[in-house]
Amino acid sequence: MSLTGAAFGVAMGSSALAAAAGTVLPRRARRITVGVGTGAAGAAAMVAGAAAMAGHSWGIWLPDVLPLAGVRLAVDPLSGVFLAVTGAVAVCAAVYGVGYTRRHPAGHEAAGHEAAGHEAAGHGSGGLGVDGRVAQVMVPLFVAAMLLVPAAASVSTFLVAWELMALASLLLVAAEHRRRAAVAEAGLWYAVMTHLGLVVILAGLAAFAAEAHGETFAAIRAASAGLSPAVRGAVFVATFAGFASKAGIVPLHVWLPRAHPEAPSHVSALMSAAMVNLGVYGIVRVGLDLLGGGPAWWWLLVLAAGAVSALYGILQAAVATDIKRLLAYSTCENMGLVLIGVGACGFLGSSGAGALAALALTAALLHVVNHAGFKTLLFLAAGSVLHATGTRDLDALGGLRSPMPATTALFGVGALMASALPPGNGFVSEWLLLQSLIHALPSGGTLAAVTMPVAVAVVALSAGLAIATFVKAFGVGFLARPRTPAAGRAHESPPSMVTGMVVAAVCCTGLALVPGPVAGGLSRAVAVAVPGHKAGYKAVTGPVADAGTLHVAGLPSTMSPLLIVGALLVAMVALTAVLRGAASRRTERLARRRARLWDCGAGPMSARTEYTATSFAEPLQRVFDDVLAPETDVDVTPVAESAYLVDSVTYRARVGDRVEHRLYRPVLAAVAWAGRAARPLANGSVHRYVGYGFSAFTGVLIALAVLR
Repeated sequence: MSLTGAAFGVAMGSSALAAAAGTVLPRRARRITVGVGTGAAGAAAMVAGAAAMAGHSWGIWLPDVLPLAGVRLAVDPLSGVFLAVTGAVAVCAAVYGVGYTRRHPAGHEAAGHEAAGHEAAGHGSGGLGVDGRVAQVMVPLFVAAMLLVPAAASVSTFLVAWELMALASLLLVAAEHRRRAAVAEAGLWYAVMTHLGLVVILAGLAAFAAEAHGETFAAIRAASAGLSPAVRGAVFVATFAGFASKAGIVPLHVWLPRAHPEAPSHVSALMSAAMVNLGVYGIVRVGLDLLGGGPAWWWLLVLAAGAVSALYGILQAAVATDIKRLLAYSTCENMGLVLIGVGACGFLGSSGAGALAALALTAALLHVVNHAGFKTLLFLAAGSVLHATGTRDLDALGGLRSPMPATTALFGVGALMASALPPGNGFVSEWLLLQSLIHALPSGGTLAAVTMPVAVAVVALSAGLAIATFVKAFGVGFLARPRTPAAGRAHESPPSMVTGMVVAAVCCTGLALVPGPVAGGLSRAVAVAVPGHKAGYKAVTGPVADAGTLHVAGLPSTMSPLLIVGALLVAMVALTAVLRGAASRRTERLARRRARLWDCGAGPMSARTEYTATSFAEPLQRVFDDVLAPETDVDVTPVAESAYLVDSVTYRARVGDRVEHRLYRPVLAAVAWAGRAARPLANGSVHRYVGYGFSAFTGVLIALAVLR
């Protein structure tokens, strides 16, 4: 057995052993064992993915595991990218989860209940409540299911792994559904959306396999060229819709900002930094590999969906006050950026620009890797804040720098990485994406001349909004003074939680300062996904004289000076801030000893004079008022003696999800009306039910006869 197969087997075995041990061990031993087992599975998956990316592909057929077709597994370089990313996220989440799942005093649990939108008792405090055993057992199974998806080599194996991943994540999201209605509602939305996505994926792949007269990926890949354009287009649209839903692409994203905040924070990291990537994997695998590419309109659809998702996601994140909801919408934005790269790859490939198509896909896959790094770090840091304060409302935080120095510094690193500024790793992949879009203009024809400038503008605008978003999250949440007693009582997280965040931060830093080896390691994955353009990709990466500035292998040489300068600037700013902070504290101590400073008669400053997350985002909200459609309400209460004298004024502002309100709410209302109207059909008569069944069966037979 090759290294890839051996490491993949170790990953599966470690996950199974961790889940089995979690069902029988007591609470303390369970959380440690599950954490160690899940971390071992993640590390083994990283080895398997790295080996596959190095060219050590592997495959196996297990005919007795599933009836009829059995289980087919194959790991190629494209699968290896997603195995390695999922494994790395799992390692960080597993180490972090050992401390996060430890039960803490009830006072912290109560704090989690009092604030709107917080995690339930147990989650808010770091424990997992009455459903803790089930939730902890499901974590390694969830990781195993995510590893099986990119390793599947047949339609049946892929669909089974996809459904296992959906069920495991659903159980983790809904672990505390008995305690809070918001968790149950998020679980319901997620269950409906993920299974609707499964239905359309099933329909697309089943039709693909039926037309190809085989269900293995090798068989349908070989038969795809002989299919009619209508069948190929239907397969692509169906599978794209299902995979885009899993990736959180607008307008199929509505489950994501509900489910990710309600899950335990290390599970949120797994979902947002690993699971959503598999939606991108499905689009690349089916659209570029199995179907062998397609007409330009396929990829313009992908590019447009990515652009809308990037802009809408970052706008919603910019005005969000719930820190985990902010990060969830940021995931929508980053998956949108990835799809811009995938769409540009397919579009340029259909135009014959193989080298530029390979460069665009390299940028997309590199952003998958980079996003996984900083989003893991940010979700784990957000969970640390929630663990310490019982709230995830940015307006109720502040002043965490002193009691939580490690979490503050690590969240700051994650915010820098996510802001697409040097020396962040997000900057590297977005810069490469911009380069691929800009260089597409001379060779892409009229369509490229129209679409690529728009795509460049979307990437640039989303990067600017991302800076404002994470400046808000870091400045309002961690700096200034505590705005509530909960923030004032904050404490640093346990060592295992800090260690998980440190590992993620180290990975992000490595990706930022040395991106070249990672980008070069994507060459074999790109060669798998970009059909017929292996030579074109070599022209991008090799020392070809006419490749000009498109050298991916030259990425370190072109990026290092800028990144080093950026790193030095950040270090200088950080050193200046530390020195000024020390001087300020010394001056303040001396002032308290000697005399009270003159304050212009205003008295000491309070937390009420600080910017909140709402006030910080208000100018952006005004600019994009037509897109966001904020809801405001002013309630004026007069005194009892006179209606002309005001006792209190209450102002409420809320920015909802406009897509949900305009698209989904009418559909839900129509479904509810249809349900009420159909109640008389269910009158308890067995004869009527038999008639319904006979009519449905007859209708199916007639339809099959007509279609045949």
